[in-house]
Amino acid sequence: MSQVLVTGADGQLGREIKKMRNRFRQIYTFTDVEELDVSDLAALKSYLASNPADFIINCAAYTDVEGAESEPDQAMKLNRDILVNFKACMEEFRAVRIIHISTDYVYRGEQPRPIREDDPTAPLGVYARTKLEGENALRGHPRALIIRTSWLYSVFGKNFVKNMINRMDLKSDLKVVYDQVGTPTYAEDLAKAIMQIISDVDSDMLQFAPGIFNYSNSGVCSWYDMTMEICRLIGCRAKVVPIESHEFPGAVKRPAYSVMNKSKIQEVYGVEVPYWRDSLERCIHNLM
Repeated sequence: MSQVLVTGADGQLGREIKKMRNRFRQIYTFTDVEELDVSDLAALKSYLASNPADFIINCAAYTDVEGAESEPDQAMKLNRDILVNFKACMEEFRAVRIIHISTDYVYRGEQPRPIREDDPTAPLGVYARTKLEGENALRGHPRALIIRTSWLYSVFGKNFVKNMINRMDLKSDLKVVYDQVGTPTYAEDLAKAIMQIISDVDSDMLQFAPGIFNYSNSGVCSWYDMTMEICRLIGCRAKVVPIESHEFPGAVKRPAYSVMNKSKIQEVYGVEVPYWRDSLERCIHNLM
């Protein structure tokens, strides 16, 4: 029975994995920086020596897109340097496989079709650049699986869905960007997909396929569309006003189109990719 270590476990994805851990036969251990500082290579090696892991799910990251512009060193430490540490540990602990979470922001998003994993990357800001450099630290490793996801939300932590619901309670008019198009990802769905991959591979290690995989929910929407759906689901009468990206306060340019093609992860691992509206409805039901 495999041992699975989840790092950065106090975030949205880590908490969703923790919520579902009893559905799977693997033994899950959850750490955040208080228990294990993965930026400290010596501490990481010492932990793995005492607590052997067959799989590591790395959820640790610097996720503040705007904040990364003013804290580039901290973003680089958490988004790139810790992956260098994990790679070093994989050379010493040769049974370990890692599943690392990356972002759709590594793509520029200028093509008129869903983005494939082999499409060119062109990060637009510090956050995206540090995430891509983290990927590059693991790229090509035979025991590394990188999942690029987008617009992550959950019942846990801070995210767009909870922010919009709170804002709907505070004022009647909401200005939301309509010219950034992508697909949301319910962290519960991503957690289930990752845990199913581990469960299947645990039964047959030859099924482990390294590389880069896209995962989000299915369908297409803008932030404005998503807000309108939130409004409908909670019965809110707030006025939602569509605005262009340049009207939104913020220093960081984001991809205009980041809809990702998920066929690779479906074909290789057979995971479920629910429709974004269905997943959003489930999340809001769980929140309410």
